Amino acid sequence: MDFSHSERTRDYIKRIDAFIRDRVAPVEEAHLEEMMQARRGGDWKNWRLNPEIEKLKVEAREAGLWNLFLPDPEHGSGLSNVDYAPLCEAMGRSLIAPEVFNCNAPDTGNMEVLEKYGSDEQKERWLKPLLTGEIRSAFCMTEPDVASSDATNMAATATVEGDEVVLNGRKWWSSGIGHPNCKVAIFMGLTDPEANRHQRHSMVLVPLDTPGVQIKRMLPVFGEYDEPYGHGEVLFDNVRLPKSAFILGPGRGFEIAQGRLGPGRIHHCMRALGAAERGLQLMIERGLAREAFGKQIVNLGGNRERIADLRAGIDQARLLTLYAAWKIDQVGALAALTEISAIKVVAPNVLQQVIDEAIQMHGGAGVSNDTPLAAMYAQARVLRIVDGPDAVHRGMIARMELGKYAAAKR
Repeated sequence: MDFSHSERTRDYIKRIDAFIRDRVAPVEEAHLEEMMQARRGGDWKNWRLNPEIEKLKVEAREAGLWNLFLPDPEHGSGLSNVDYAPLCEAMGRSLIAPEVFNCNAPDTGNMEVLEKYGSDEQKERWLKPLLTGEIRSAFCMTEPDVASSDATNMAATATVEGDEVVLNGRKWWSSGIGHPNCKVAIFMGLTDPEANRHQRHSMVLVPLDTPGVQIKRMLPVFGEYDEPYGHGEVLFDNVRLPKSAFILGPGRGFEIAQGRLGPGRIHHCMRALGAAERGLQLMIERGLAREAFGKQIVNLGGNRERIADLRAGIDQARLLTLYAAWKIDQVGALAALTEISAIKVVAPNVLQQVIDEAIQMHGGAGVSNDTPLAAMYAQARVLRIVDGPDAVHRGMIARMELGKYAAAKR
């Protein structure tokens, strides 16, 4: 196993770090302050784009720091998962950098789906404008009325009627659907309830202006709405589309999902570790800058030991994530299920631990909007639910581990 950075990766890291430091960081601070001062709550129809961020996107694209996640050299950087992982970590230090580089979820996963499974027509209509950043997208999977931790529970339907597919049901936590430029969603629904449990569901491309698509509201995360992306509740009421809207075909939803989620979880986890690095930095800087009881805060209580434990935790999580990335590159996501599940548990929990200690070091400022820590804590806590909750991933790891012993006894 070799996790060393290639020459291209080292060059990208250097350029991304410089771009974030010199161009993104100053805009990010002003952008977040503006959002806090002009909070429009859940009235997502009033959300507007920040022209400064749109300018940064143009600059990033001109600098060649664009669509870095795609391994296809025609549309992306051509980097492997191991090579792209540290770039995710660099981007994860900023709340807005992933969008600036056109590397933010759920667009990355949706673009990967279209690039890998989409028809020529679907690529022309949706992939091209996503690659150029002209539009944004959403992914509609989770439902309010079933335990979505078991994806086979999905009850919303994608039924074939003649030459059409008809969508009905309610989805929520559809991230990105509040964005002013969001034009299309990938809907996952039940097509054949009598088929094998992993061949019952389909993925369908849904233009958001299709009759019957109703965005009901945006859902807050710890009271914040994550403008301008949002996490929406969406009603699909007799939405009719041509059968060509199916991705890959009816009943292929879980097959597509497996191809989508492996690399996507690498991205999530490495961005989380980038955020953890920033959180640890803020914690240390605060501890060195403030005094209490005649000492620097960093020297009070067990703060030095906490810093040491957090340093070790971040590094351990990074190595585990790079191993999962390496294994996906070598043998594919299906053969790396244990490692993918492990990082999905470990990385968000490490981030949550780091940010929790950083908040404690900052006192009241840590839970306010004067620092990015509250937003980073929300990011950590949400990551322990999205793409499968901790318990589901632990269950997968245990099942795979126990299977080794069962096989040995036969």
